[in-house]
Amino acid sequence: MGDHAAGRHRWRLGASFALIGSFFVVELTYGLLSGSLALLSDAGHMAADVVALGAALLATRLATRPDSTGRRTYGSYRAEVFASLLSVLLMLGVAVYVVVEAVGRIGEGAEVAFGPMLVVGAIGLAVNVAALMLLRSGASESLNVKGAYLEVVADTAGSVGVIVAGWLVAATGRPVWDTLIALAIGTFVAVRAVVLGREVFAVLGQHAPTGMEPATVADDLAKVGGVREVHDLHLWTLTSGMHVATAHLVTADLADGHAVLDRARDLLRERHGVAHATLQVEPADHIGCDRVGW
Repeated sequence: MGDHAAGRHRWRLGASFALIGSFFVVELTYGLLSGSLALLSDAGHMAADVVALGAALLATRLATRPDSTGRRTYGSYRAEVFASLLSVLLMLGVAVYVVVEAVGRIGEGAEVAFGPMLVVGAIGLAVNVAALMLLRSGASESLNVKGAYLEVVADTAGSVGVIVAGWLVAATGRPVWDTLIALAIGTFVAVRAVVLGREVFAVLGQHAPTGMEPATVADDLAKVGGVREVHDLHLWTLTSGMHVATAHLVTADLADGHAVLDRARDLLRERHGVAHATLQVEPADHIGCDRVGW
């Protein structure tokens, strides 16, 4: 079915997975040793990054796997969308954990070692920035890569939060700053998860692709030479960069059905970016389509 967006950026996902996975072990260790909730929350989100990036890599592999059953008529491209959904669930899970832990610590006099917070936070920031640079170009093309990218964006914010929390604890001697920064990180991660989740569910719900208005597409098809009417138009996204359309085109008397089909297909591909269109050309006296209830 052709190239897909995430497949072109698989190497970026792989390199980011190696970077994030290696640093996760370091951050978790120092988070436990220092007693910093901000550091542990960032490590928790780093773990979510590792899982999300691993799932994204697996999804790009599944998306290109040949179908041996003959039942996956659209292939396995949707695996990438489900990987994005996993990213959303992981981000929400980490956000809830961090917020609950932060609220539970309010009023407690927890001891926090700010030295490891500053050092590990700085290293984590460098690792996340490197991963962001790797994933940025693919985030605008693939929902799968975008899910991984937003995971790293949230983790970058977490690293900045760890550094700020460590500096505030060192400057004031008040561990409460660690708790407050952790609460802010959790809130930020939750907001990003909801934004991505809306995009994922729009794809799974087979909504019209973002930026593509069904009424505009129908009007353009109706203006194709030889077309009298357009009905049963459906537009959706199979996976990132792969838009699909189906439509019935009622032709004028004596119209060349082959020419109508070619012109309509070219219009959908060139003007609206539809990668796969299934078009039914009908003569004006054809009846029966009005029986379709959806």
